[in-house]
Amino acid sequence: MLLKTFGWSFAVTALGLVAAVLYGGWTGFGVVAILSILEISVSFDNAVVNAGILKKMNAFWQKIFLTVGVLVAVFGMRLVFPVVIVAISAKIGPIEAVRLALDDKDKYQQLVTDAHPSIAAFGGMFLLMIFLDFIFEDRDIKWLSWIERPLAKLGKVDMLSVCIALIVLMITAMTFATHAHQHGGIHVDKAQTVLIAGIAGLITYLVVGGLSGYFENKLEEDEEREHEEEEEAKRTGKKVPAVVMAGKAAFFMFLYLEVLDASFSFDGVIGAFAITNDIVLMALGLGIGAMYVRSLTVYLVRQGTLDDYVYLEHGAHYAIGALAVILLVTIQYEIHEVITGSVGVILIAWSFISSVIRNKRMAAAEGQGSSGEKAEVSSGV
Repeated sequence: MLLKTFGWSFAVTALGLVAAVLYGGWTGFGVVAILSILEISVSFDNAVVNAGILKKMNAFWQKIFLTVGVLVAVFGMRLVFPVVIVAISAKIGPIEAVRLALDDKDKYQQLVTDAHPSIAAFGGMFLLMIFLDFIFEDRDIKWLSWIERPLAKLGKVDMLSVCIALIVLMITAMTFATHAHQHGGIHVDKAQTVLIAGIAGLITYLVVGGLSGYFENKLEEDEEREHEEEEEAKRTGKKVPAVVMAGKAAFFMFLYLEVLDASFSFDGVIGAFAITNDIVLMALGLGIGAMYVRSLTVYLVRQGTLDDYVYLEHGAHYAIGALAVILLVTIQYEIHEVITGSVGVILIAWSFISSVIRNKRMAAAEGQGSSGEKAEVSSGV
């Protein structure tokens, strides 16, 4: 079953890594490998959420999401979106951006370097909002409870995450402007660019989040209405057009999943710019990662176990938060790719190990409880 589920992912990995070696040597191989791991780690919670919704859909809509959805996720968000970001930031056409990336790498590299402050500000704010909204939400399961418990209490304040994000953006822009003025190499209008790009990232997050919330609410309303109609049908004996209702609910599920998947794609794509500016290596790494996210979604649906490792979602969001800080820092200072890629992997591994330890403790506690019950029964007899 494992090979059947992950077969295409294994094949794409092999082809992608070979292409990376041919294109960029062993350095390219390393960058693609790091990008793949990064994409999988930050998108793990995406797979979990997708699986939770996907299992409610019938086979037809599952196939639609896993085919059309993958085309949108891999080719749309992972291939087209990085080019669009560079084209907008560098103020050139998309075709020109692709041509430069392939034919004139030095000039393309310079354009991306010049555009990096705005890219980093946009991405940093988007990722920071994902992280802040997560840690300010009160959750039943807490990983680093000494941090998460007080932050959950603070999260009851309305719009706190937006306020903190704006404060971080203002500090970043002011620090960037001050540092640039002292060195005399960058004008203040660059700080304005950082400010505008950061606000654009914040707006993008709010719009995507708003759309996701709308589709989720619409889905819940439709499910509630369908349940009421089914109950009414049982009382009156009338037939219910179940196919139409199922289709409507599944359609909104599909739209919600596409918006949700697109929003999660942003973090991987934007985070990739912190590791490499080469769109070919970026496309290869993110494409491999996206295939594993798709396979993982299918695997979770078929296995039916979504909460065996409960801290992985926490680890993924802490990795997103770390990546947001790194991106904002790279506006002015260079950070090595290995550090950027390793932070996410370390946090994910830590959360996985914590989940395994938790599961063992719970199993041991249940075992002791069962032994105690047996002892009581024996003594009673």
